[in-house]
Amino acid sequence: MASQSYKRILLKLSGEQLAGKYEFGVDPEIAAFLAAEVKKVIDTGCQVVMIVGGGNMVRGAEIAGHGIRRVTGDQMGMLSGLINCMAMTDIFESQGVPTRCLSNIFAQQIAESYSYRLAEKHLEKGRVVIIAGGTSRPYVTHDTAGVSFALELDCEVVLKATKFDGVYTKDPAQFTDATKLDAVSFQDALSDNAIKVMDKAALGLAMEQHQTIVVFDAMKPDNLFKIASGEAVGTKIS
Repeated sequence: MASQSYKRILLKLSGEQLAGKYEFGVDPEIAAFLAAEVKKVIDTGCQVVMIVGGGNMVRGAEIAGHGIRRVTGDQMGMLSGLINCMAMTDIFESQGVPTRCLSNIFAQQIAESYSYRLAEKHLEKGRVVIIAGGTSRPYVTHDTAGVSFALELDCEVVLKATKFDGVYTKDPAQFTDATKLDAVSFQDALSDNAIKVMDKAALGLAMEQHQTIVVFDAMKPDNLFKIASGEAVGTKIS
């Protein structure tokens, strides 16, 4: 029997997923597919917040060095996320999904500045809210930003999209004997170094505040809709 459906969810996407068939940038077909998947959810009355990473362009920790400070590298990663959010907002709106991009980086010409009250107002009007720029602080990943904003905006669950259909005992790309787990405790997710679906800071914050996370494959049609409707999809970390 399906559990109760959700009223508000946070979807965390990586920049790499947005790149799709390209090595760099945004694949419009992937964004349009995601828009259609999100539309199925908001048509049920469920409200959707999105956080999009910037790894399809710049990863702060990787670009740092050779004269570039880590703080600057992380800021470049935040700007990559903002570029992704701008593209997603346009593509979502072109697909008939009302969407607003709210930025934690001061960028008034290209996005509304994030505030709790403004995000609430957009969500209550049935708009998808895409939050850009992470937390706007260095050394904080988009994963941790996702958990933070889910807590701030009273989202009932964080949906972490990955290229696999859940959490495995070890990397399924490397090990054929990897086994999928339907449920994982926060303690196990934090202590088991083979589980690398989210950074430990994000998991620690979620554990501390009892914020449920579901790891799933967002590219499989209807997966997002099923989770929002209360069906068991992917792996629940709680």
